[in-house]
Amino acid sequence: MVAMSFDKTRSTRIDVALLYIARGVRGLGDGFAIILLPAYLSAIGLSSSEIGIVLSASLLGTALLTLAVGFIAQRHDLRNYMLGGALLMACTGLAFPSANVFAIIAIVAFIGTINPSTGDLGVLVPMEHAMLAQHVPDDERTRTFARYSLIGALSMATGSLAAALPDFMTFAAGFDEVTAFRIMFYVYAALGLLCAALYSRLPHARMDERRPSAPLGPSRKVVYKLAALFSLDAFAGGFVVQSLLALWLFESFDMSLTAASVFFFWTSVLSAFSYPVAAWLSNRFGLINTMVFTHIPSSLFLILAACSPNLSLALALLLLRAALSQMDVPTRTSYVMAVVTPEERTAAASVTAVPRSLASSLSPALAGAMLATSFSGLPLMVCGVLKIAYDMGLLFSFRHMKPPEERACESVPTK
Repeated sequence: MVAMSFDKTRSTRIDVALLYIARGVRGLGDGFAIILLPAYLSAIGLSSSEIGIVLSASLLGTALLTLAVGFIAQRHDLRNYMLGGALLMACTGLAFPSANVFAIIAIVAFIGTINPSTGDLGVLVPMEHAMLAQHVPDDERTRTFARYSLIGALSMATGSLAAALPDFMTFAAGFDEVTAFRIMFYVYAALGLLCAALYSRLPHARMDERRPSAPLGPSRKVVYKLAALFSLDAFAGGFVVQSLLALWLFESFDMSLTAASVFFFWTSVLSAFSYPVAAWLSNRFGLINTMVFTHIPSSLFLILAACSPNLSLALALLLLRAALSQMDVPTRTSYVMAVVTPEERTAAASVTAVPRSLASSLSPALAGAMLATSFSGLPLMVCGVLKIAYDMGLLFSFRHMKPPEERACESVPTK
């Protein structure tokens, strides 16, 4: 009996480690892809408005695919769906270099996996979340998601540095700019194949063996309410997804690709180390309080950055924002997994993630048009104001709904 328990624990640790490694591999690809995408599209002649439409198409396609997978994955083998998502990542990296017409580029963006955001959206994310939640107890859940987010952010930071490689290939190896960009997309495809190899080592798993008639049951109202609030947050965030933020820096301050890669490296590093801090804060002050009271200051920094008269001040304010803005990522995921039943976790992860993608898919096109106005910082200001409204709505609606570990702490009598 002891040996069987040991083997099961060891197997669980290996599975969690594989998910962590896969998250790191995907983060590496996302890190350079979301910076290079707007630069590549500009290099082949697309305008700011057209780039905004492409980014909107990417997020919309991700949302629809995530919705479809989320509602059917719990009834089938999660590993097979994750393998399919990894192969789609590889196909995306192969398709982008072959597309040079706006309509075809938009279609590839719609079908593919390159997201202009910082990586907490995507068809693979809810499946990884559900599998991780299945492997850990309640008191380890937030720390597990914090480590997951930390690995993703650090790998994205490394990927951000890799976004400088096209400049190196242009000046040192003699490639033209567009060819250098295309080589990086092929690297992205190779990383997709590596993810597929990692997922293939996971066990076959289905979240609910009983095949329920509805993906969401007793937690439906709570999940839909959270999804509505998360959609407001995502709509706001869509105005400054990382690709658009890079485009704003390129156009407003003539920032170089190499300088942008270094800047986004440090924003990712700051975000990465904010995740374990968020887990520590949530243990002391609760998940909802941690989400809200770290998010509001980050939005204020973003609003101030929109009005910055020079690049140095804008970058300083954006770095301060980066240190706080992602603390709600592991806490938000942990909260959703905590307030639903285990059988509902896959559907809940999808239903709360999909409105984020749908809502965020609307704003990049609007932001692209705003970048062409006399006040190019308008998307940043709109984002900050809407995010503060979301934080206040979340605090008002869910401050009394505690996850199991917080209720257990409150029930312990004090001496």
